[in-house]
Amino acid sequence: MRLVFAGTPEVAVPALEALHASSHEVVAVVTRPDARSGRGRTVAQSPVRSWAQDHDVEALTPAIPRDPAFLDRLRELAPDACPVVAYGALVPRVALDIPTHGWVNLHFSLLPAWRGAAPVQHAVMAGDEVTGASTFLIEEGLDTGPVYGVMTERVRPTDTTGDLLGRLAEGGAGLLVATMDGIEDGSLQPVPQSSDGVSLAPKLDVADARVRWELPAVAVDRLVRGCTPAPGAWTTFRGERLKLAPVSPEQGDAVAQVPHLAPGELHAGKRDVWVGTATTPVRLTQVRPHGKKEMAAADWARGVRITPGERLDDGGAA
Repeated sequence: MRLVFAGTPEVAVPALEALHASSHEVVAVVTRPDARSGRGRTVAQSPVRSWAQDHDVEALTPAIPRDPAFLDRLRELAPDACPVVAYGALVPRVALDIPTHGWVNLHFSLLPAWRGAAPVQHAVMAGDEVTGASTFLIEEGLDTGPVYGVMTERVRPTDTTGDLLGRLAEGGAGLLVATMDGIEDGSLQPVPQSSDGVSLAPKLDVADARVRWELPAVAVDRLVRGCTPAPGAWTTFRGERLKLAPVSPEQGDAVAQVPHLAPGELHAGKRDVWVGTATTPVRLTQVRPHGKKEMAAADWARGVRITPGERLDDGGAA
């Protein structure tokens, strides 16, 4: 089939690579316009556009998919289908109707669970033991279209969103190719989603990633892993933001040696730094103080000289 692929971030590239290597023809890509990113706020093109440039594939970058010039070019390309992975913009009906077989999205959840922009983050934060990916026909509702196929993936106890998303991107690439194959030969028909088990996964912002130490240790652990690498878990210390790498909710002898700590209260040993929660303390691994590079928590603690009873998130500025 003639395909126009829509996607923007790095997580979309494995599927694009797999489609390019398949029996189908990727005649163009649709991706978000160049944008400022990084600490220097330099203008950069999306990973999908970079891939297209490297492979001499046409890249379309409409500000909005309703743009008349974009719609005209899409009609000229006459795609059989438009596979989508993390494109980042809502596709209007006028664009949905152009390809013969519509726009088919690879979504990183087992629909109807976790519809929305951040399915993997929410799966990790909720403590799901199994998640996966789904391919579905896009309609005007939010991830509500009928499903072509699914794959499952176990959520490991130490998975961050980045870890899990990496595996889903690779496994989902094969699922998307298989879906295109099934659409082409007529062996796949989309099945309407169940009305049971619907959950929503809205985009997480920086405020959502602030650690609440009054939660149980297991919830703190899940929140930090779910927000890694983005938007990045954080707390405050002496009024300044402190970014956190995944914490370690230790059990047994290690935590038994730690004195009782109130939520957010710090305890620095020779090699470990502990923080109190609503249940057992968690051990900090790596931290990034404001304006500095990431460092081992023990090194940070020695530098700031934590005083007895001092706490994280003690009412300091966000």
